[in-house]
Amino acid sequence: MSKSKLPLIFGIAAVLITASGCHRAGAYRGLSQAVESPAQGAKVVAVYVPWFGDPEHIKVGYRTDDFAVLRRQIDKAKDLGVQAFAVDWYGERRPFLDRSYALMQEVASQSRFKVALMYDETEEDNGHATEESLAAMAKAYDAYLRPGAPGRDAYLEYNGRPVIFIFPKRGHTDWNRVRAQVNTWPVPPLLIYKDDPPPQYANAFDGNYAWVHPSKEWARDGSDWGKEYLEAFYKKMQSRPDKIAVGTAWPGFDDTKASWGLDRHIDERCGKTFEDTLHLFHFYNQVKPMPFLMVATWNDYEEGTAIESGVGRKCAGPATNASHRDGF
Repeated sequence: MSKSKLPLIFGIAAVLITASGCHRAGAYRGLSQAVESPAQGAKVVAVYVPWFGDPEHIKVGYRTDDFAVLRRQIDKAKDLGVQAFAVDWYGERRPFLDRSYALMQEVASQSRFKVALMYDETEEDNGHATEESLAAMAKAYDAYLRPGAPGRDAYLEYNGRPVIFIFPKRGHTDWNRVRAQVNTWPVPPLLIYKDDPPPQYANAFDGNYAWVHPSKEWARDGSDWGKEYLEAFYKKMQSRPDKIAVGTAWPGFDDTKASWGLDRHIDERCGKTFEDTLHLFHFYNQVKPMPFLMVATWNDYEEGTAIESGVGRKCAGPATNASHRDGF
């Protein structure tokens, strides 16, 4: 694709860049238009956190275990060009999240939308991380991926194989054992790991995705939005033709509302951080088309990465700052 045919990604009002007067408002466009590729186009996958309504998390005006809320969120995501949710999931370690995911897959099936699991490795150094991961994969297959599982047709696939994103924590899982287990499934899944796995587990994974990250350190003013980090990730993945590369875009970061927060910041820059991360994805997409663009995130208000209610909200006035009550 020539540069002259590149979609204009600098004004994505379809994800509600509300920075009126601060940054350019742009034309009303869908995310899927913004990430067109020379082939069929990258599928836009937004990370979804399913824990609101659980008392361990902040109140955001809706519950993620509410059928009507999920339907409205999926409808809105589709309107914005998002084609799938990668849903944060802990297996049976977090029953609330598991119930929310089960409902999400059911709603997605009815709405002709796609969903995938993003499995969070345990943080506990209790000697059972591998067993917990094995149990989670068994649960994933039995409940969501086996033939005839409720909503199975909604599960995200690539080249006919289900996609499971892996979010590592403390690195205590023996992923070679997990790989051996999932290889016994009738259709083994593609396991996509955040950044690089430990070298001894490199062959257990089919690809890698980038994640919200500054290039050097978490600058207190949020000025480091991750340009060098993303460039290095994409160049690295170009040297790995046997691995699936998943590009990532994010609007900013601010974890001050999270109980686990460490006062880390990436400034939204009135919507420009999102535009710039999208631009880097698109630039590298010319060289080696990628099957997915991950948007981090759809609704993580605790870490300040949600695009659900707009990008560049801090630059918008009260009249343009969208509410996220009831999933909007």
